[in-house]
Amino acid sequence: MTLATLPALVRPLIESRLPGWLTPRWFTSRAEALALAPDAEIGWFDMYEKPDMAFAIRHASAMRWLHTLYAGVDGIPLDVIARQGAVLTNGAGTNAVTIAEYVVMGMLTLAKGYREVVRAQDRREWLQAPPRKVELAGSKALLLGYGAIGKLIETRLKAFDIEVVVARRNPGPGTLGPDDWRPRIGEFDWVILAVPATPETDGMIDRAALAAMKRSAVLVNIARGSVVDQDALVEALSAERIGGAFLDVTTPEPLPPEHRLWTLPNAHITMHLSGQAQETMFARGADRFIANLDRWHRGEPLQHVVNLDLGY
Repeated sequence: MTLATLPALVRPLIESRLPGWLTPRWFTSRAEALALAPDAEIGWFDMYEKPDMAFAIRHASAMRWLHTLYAGVDGIPLDVIARQGAVLTNGAGTNAVTIAEYVVMGMLTLAKGYREVVRAQDRREWLQAPPRKVELAGSKALLLGYGAIGKLIETRLKAFDIEVVVARRNPGPGTLGPDDWRPRIGEFDWVILAVPATPETDGMIDRAALAAMKRSAVLVNIARGSVVDQDALVEALSAERIGGAFLDVTTPEPLPPEHRLWTLPNAHITMHLSGQAQETMFARGADRFIANLDRWHRGEPLQHVVNLDLGY
């Protein structure tokens, strides 16, 4: 029998589908996860607080496979998993559709000044003209990151007749390399971040990048707050050196109520909700786990495996 420690949150979705060779043990709290971790050969330690997850993973000394619903593995101790000789599978792509839709929503919101329309409705004020008159068609977007989310963003933006230029770690025909975008960032109306959080992407949008952007350009971040120098961004937005920012992610999270970003009229903050804006996340994650469970038992390679060296 193989022992698995699993979150009780997904129990209704997978318990009836588990094979007879697996012995599941369910946790509902950090304390229960820690108590069950040492004997788990298969672990799924997803908790709301990443430090709690990391603590449980560090105690899972017998673990050979760790699964997570999270797409980003920042906060997960990859070095520990590597030392354990375990494999890590994640939720990359599970929420890609809804996150790509969030990007389109954010771009349209800023292009049309829709936030001001909503506020006018709250005031019961009939506006005589739209707050903004920017069209997406004919604009130009730099898309940094071309995983499952990036690919879906590109498809949706092209449907709006936006010219999309992609930058990725491993460039191919028609795409830019990891640093090729820097001298060209001033060409774009939209700079969209869909990269994983790794040491290489930490602070990639720095003061120099912000200074080189068009004065009318908008930064869209659905990656991680760490990929942007947030102090530099606040300065750029305050001085109106860029047109605006649509930020689903910040540093830290939650963003403190007194943080200056909340007060900036050209900053739109959506509280890391993009991936949650659908009802199928747990169902998709459960399906992925069950499919990999069958592969695990047959000794076949698992799908959606994280490269522990690269961090995605």
